[in-house]
Amino acid sequence: MRNFFNTLTAVIALVFTIQISAQDMEDTITVTSSIFDHHGTVPEENSAYGANTSIDLSWSDLPAGTQSLALICDDPIVVDIGMMESPFVHWVVYNIPGSASGLPGGMSADAEPNLSGLDGLVNGNNGLGRPGYFGPRPPANGQLHAYHFRIYALDADLDLEPGLNKDALLEAIDGHVLGTGMLMGHYERKE
Repeated sequence: MRNFFNTLTAVIALVFTIQISAQDMEDTITVTSSIFDHHGTVPEENSAYGANTSIDLSWSDLPAGTQSLALICDDPIVVDIGMMESPFVHWVVYNIPGSASGLPGGMSADAEPNLSGLDGLVNGNNGLGRPGYFGPRPPANGQLHAYHFRIYALDADLDLEPGLNKDALLEAIDGHVLGTGMLMGHYERKE
């Protein structure tokens, strides 16, 4: 009986070790944009001070079994500098087909944009409570902000309803994340 409990304890410990949350995963998906490099500067046109045009994204090295994808872009620096209690959310996109290799720049802010090859894609709600992209718009206080464009590869086509924000999306994809990848861009308002 003692061996049974020792074995059971070892199996339970192994299960808890394997259950790594998406936030703790090592990035294995390569995420790029044609307009800036990783750790590069988000162009003014793609900021909310400019035209507020969404950036293009491409990804590769998706894990086997990827059925759909999701994207969250947020700015965690606002927490580090004491502006907000949680990262400000700039973009939430989900129901991206697993066959997609990227998102075009200048996407419509409609909740359900009609994009060729991206059937079913949904723009979730950003930190302003509106669908679509909201570009960098930090105050002119000399702080360099970081924008994390994180892709999530999912093991299912969850067909999620429009209107999800970051927290609701993370809850919906919990247990379905196969891999992640991130492109980080910086932006600073100087005037």
